Amino acid sequence: MNFEPYTFPSRRSNVVALNGLVATSQPLAAQAGLDILKAGGNAIDAAIATVATLCVVEPTSTGIGGDAFALIWQADEGKLYGLNASGPAPQGLTADRVRGQGHSQFPALGALPVTVPGAVRGWELALSRFGSMGLDRLLVRPIQYARDGFPLSQRIATAWARSTEKMSRHPDSRRVWLPHGRAPRAAERFQNPEFAQTLTTLADEGPDAFYLGDIGRQIADCVQAADGVLTQDDLAQYQAEWIEPISVDFGDGFTFYEIPPNGQGLTALLALNLAAQFDLQALGYGTADYYHALIEVVKLAFADAHTYIGDPRQVNVPVAGLLSAAYTQTRAAQVNMAQAQPPAAGQPPRHGDTVYLTVADGNGNMVSWIQSLYMGFGSGLTAGTTGVQLQNRGANFSLEPGHPNEVAPGKRPYHTIIPGFITHNGQAWSSFGVMGGFMQPQGHLQVGLNLALWGMDPQTALDAPRFNWLQRMDVGLETAVPAHVHAELTRRGHMVRDNEHPMSFGGGQVIVRDPATGALIGGSEPRNDGAAVGW
Repeated sequence: MNFEPYTFPSRRSNVVALNGLVATSQPLAAQAGLDILKAGGNAIDAAIATVATLCVVEPTSTGIGGDAFALIWQADEGKLYGLNASGPAPQGLTADRVRGQGHSQFPALGALPVTVPGAVRGWELALSRFGSMGLDRLLVRPIQYARDGFPLSQRIATAWARSTEKMSRHPDSRRVWLPHGRAPRAAERFQNPEFAQTLTTLADEGPDAFYLGDIGRQIADCVQAADGVLTQDDLAQYQAEWIEPISVDFGDGFTFYEIPPNGQGLTALLALNLAAQFDLQALGYGTADYYHALIEVVKLAFADAHTYIGDPRQVNVPVAGLLSAAYTQTRAAQVNMAQAQPPAAGQPPRHGDTVYLTVADGNGNMVSWIQSLYMGFGSGLTAGTTGVQLQNRGANFSLEPGHPNEVAPGKRPYHTIIPGFITHNGQAWSSFGVMGGFMQPQGHLQVGLNLALWGMDPQTALDAPRFNWLQRMDVGLETAVPAHVHAELTRRGHMVRDNEHPMSFGGGQVIVRDPATGALIGGSEPRNDGAAVGW
């Protein structure tokens, strides 16, 4: 496989291996997954070991009190499976209840935004179908790190410190996450014996111990003590589910796949469809025309996503209409290449903080897995003596009456976390993702184009400078974007923000499988602590 020679300000090289490869945002977690591959586990075994370790070593971003999604390529079948392990609102949570407390927007902190944690049922579903090892084996390393401690990296220590005020508000959160009255510092060892015991219980008794046992009781008690409505019945009734991925063809044999709503993967596909209406190669990589076209299609994609995405079990999401050729052409015609425009939703025909990891094994299986608490440390609540921090995913619900994403009992919220996958001529080619809130579809668009259109190798595709559309006319640009491009985009009406934090442009991981040799080629995010490891 020959990649185009692009050069960006990074000295990282791709990691190339034959027997297996893991890429994620924390080196200890990547190595935990690689150990499972070396011990004979497959890609899904290694993915669960990796994400479980991330729940210990990167607790600012993920935990078993959050949700997960995955795209899983099974080589024996030549098929891609979608997994939705996102939890719904409690049965007692209604829009009227939240509005009755004086809220015009859904609150982000405390008990109200705590939705049912779906991740552990997702682990169970994936392992029961595709795994070759049990949790008793896969949780050994994360239990060790939780019990014996691990040293914090600089980036995670910085993120932890930013959540000091949030975690100070809740007694159990303060006790667990702010030992000695402060956030742990970089290179300081952190131990979480309560979470080690929780993981040990899962290893010994399985996921039912989380939803039906004392862990679930403590989760429900914690939420209700903070004036929330989640009950253990809500936990007991929850199941993750297999879903059919959605996709768009991009040309030259490439097909991009995402998870369907309630996730925002549809946003990435909308943007890709719109981008394909332009001769991007004629515009030229990295030019003002190129950035302008992509920024404008991202605006249109988000406008439609925020208008139409909801839980398809309760509302009609017009996916086919939104992705139809006729609608795509109509929307693309609204892009003015000379002038930036504010986002506006269309009317399609109707048919009916986060961690990301990717794993490939030597047998051709690939996993694209994403898991999150949403904002840093989620809701700010920690459940009793479990060491489990609870997500605030409900903060993404709408309180607008009649909106597809209006909160309702048992409804799953609009979800930001999305795994990505690309096939080439019907075969697995790349498992990839870019975490980071509403940056994620934008990252999928930019990194995906870098790979499939511009022929960049995985590491170069991640190193390349990115934009992050923020709202209306505001867009962040990384400093590596040339000054003359900044100036031209400003002239066209974009409000360019060039002082954004590096992580506001997302954190990505990529594995590409060379179809000729079977070699696995991995790249990892240079903007965080990412690591790709192989054997």
